[in-house]
Amino acid sequence: MQRRRLKQTTSLEERLAEQAQRLRDEAETLPPGIEREHTIRKARQAETGAHICEWLNSPGLQPPD
Repeated sequence: MQRRRLKQTTSLEERLAEQAQRLRDEAETLPPGIEREHTIRKARQAETGAHICEWLNSPGLQPPD
């Protein structure tokens, strides 16, 4: 069995930011409740992931000596 490979056309930060925006838009349509809170939490996690990826890829980050 051979593993399927997928070439990403957008960066991880872009995909996470898009996912966060999509989840925020989805949360706006949901009534107040547990499902809306979970959707907002997922959006915050995606935003945090995008910020971490941006930080890791920044030119100011130096490897340890």
